[in-house]
Amino acid sequence: MSSSPTLDLTQPLSEILRLSTKEAHDGIAFSPAAAKLSNGELLKEEYVRFLMMLWHVYAALEEGLERHATHPVLEPTYNPTLLKRAPSLSSDIAQLLQVSESTWESHPLHQSLINSPPQAMSAYVERIHAISNSGDPTPLVAHAYVRYLGDLSGGQTIRHSLAKAYNLDEAASEGLSFYAFKELSSSKPASLGEMKRIKDWFRNGMNEGAGDNVAVKGIWVSWPSSHMVPGSHMLFLAAIVQEARDVFHYNGDLFGAILEHPDLDQVQKELPVSPKAHHGSRFAVSSVLAVITAVSVAHFFLVVGGFSGPRGFAKFAAAEQWFTSFWGATM
Repeated sequence: MSSSPTLDLTQPLSEILRLSTKEAHDGIAFSPAAAKLSNGELLKEEYVRFLMMLWHVYAALEEGLERHATHPVLEPTYNPTLLKRAPSLSSDIAQLLQVSESTWESHPLHQSLINSPPQAMSAYVERIHAISNSGDPTPLVAHAYVRYLGDLSGGQTIRHSLAKAYNLDEAASEGLSFYAFKELSSSKPASLGEMKRIKDWFRNGMNEGAGDNVAVKGIWVSWPSSHMVPGSHMLFLAAIVQEARDVFHYNGDLFGAILEHPDLDQVQKELPVSPKAHHGSRFAVSSVLAVITAVSVAHFFLVVGGFSGPRGFAKFAAAEQWFTSFWGATM
């Protein structure tokens, strides 16, 4: 494990996470798997399968958060009405498969996933369960931080593109509810500005939950060694900080697992064909999925960087310009 001598554990937890996860984030954002995904060479089945993997991750995470909802570190950010994503994923999967929500788990595509689960998905889910079943559930906040703030930062911008590609009713969030959030204090759809407020609320909640407890954030441990300068230390990033680093890697592996699938010939016969994704032209689907992948990777940049302050709003404008340029290139 690399040391981080400049990390100041007296800072608020949100700032510590922003700084300490940068290296892990960059390793994922520029990985070969992310590059392959950004080419847009994905079938509709592969995208739906990815949503299914995410559903298993969120189901495990949100079960753990509910179980430990009153824990002092987790309680300030626990708001299932606002954040919960598993039900939205379930709804979108059913919509894309054109089956009832009560039956999609028995669909051949999902059965194939369960019969041969990707190692990335299994490891991710098992880690969440291990934390939930341990005596210290505080690292769950790291999982919530990476996933929820990522969803709030980038997912909204592709809703219109998805609606066009799959002939979905965007106004009704048909098949797009995973990317939709409500306002903090009402049931109205959240605007981009409101989503920034939700992210600020979450960061403030993390800071409140961790407080000044350095052991919750990370701890310095003396590690004498003949190979080290006398009096030097190695930083053991415990609890939330190290877990956040690991979560980025879990998500990077999950992106890579999109392309690891069994023979889909039979499954493809079971899937409805979108009017705008027929076999005569893969262009619309590959373009949309290229954007999905690019924005998913961009989630990590936005989570790490944040949008607070004047510099944050400048980054936000730059992100909007990047997305416009990227979309124009893919079209």
